[in-house]
Amino acid sequence: MQDYTKETQFAETGRYVPTAAKNPRVYLVSKRTLDILGALFGIVFLLPVLILVALFIKLEDPKGPVLFKQQRIGKNGKPFNMYKFRSMVSNAEELLEKLLDKNEVSGLMFKIKEDPRITKVGKIIRKTSLDELPQLFNVLKGEMSLVGPRPPLPREVKEYNSFHWKRLEVTPGCTGLWQVSGRNHVGFEEMVELDIQYIQNRSMVYDMKIILLTFKVLFGSDNAF
Repeated sequence: MQDYTKETQFAETGRYVPTAAKNPRVYLVSKRTLDILGALFGIVFLLPVLILVALFIKLEDPKGPVLFKQQRIGKNGKPFNMYKFRSMVSNAEELLEKLLDKNEVSGLMFKIKEDPRITKVGKIIRKTSLDELPQLFNVLKGEMSLVGPRPPLPREVKEYNSFHWKRLEVTPGCTGLWQVSGRNHVGFEEMVELDIQYIQNRSMVYDMKIILLTFKVLFGSDNAF
């Protein structure tokens, strides 16, 4: 039986009311403006890096695609295709079933540090989070934000209880409180609590703080796998 004890705090309203709700329109317009400007700047500024990463991926595996599209669940449960640089072998999804029992992260997420599906280039771009850069295009499309909860997989959402669903009340992000708070050393339930904490307290100042903290842990983080 699922544990719903944490849901008692939603008994009166049925949902969290974030601090930003005091002036939600101003916050949401400001956040979307930051997303568009930040994504455009990132794509232009990092264009040489994007081209180099794509080139190295093709050199290692000429037959495989450069980009990996994976269905994720966005705001209010709406599915979308999230973009990443391909860091695994082409048949990675087919091999997943054989590796599920080796999961090193608690809860509904799947992560293993020595994943045999990861390519040589993949190890580097995952370690530095360069594989996540194509998500800037998801941000431009409005499917993601620069800051927000990470979008889960459909198979994960199927196991969600109503408390977990609270993290889907906002647009998912490229980075968030989870990434700057330990990432893979943080279990699933703790990740959900961090996401809810962000939703409760989100503001432009909070978003900027998380973006700055992300730059600090971006390169060479031992949490990135």
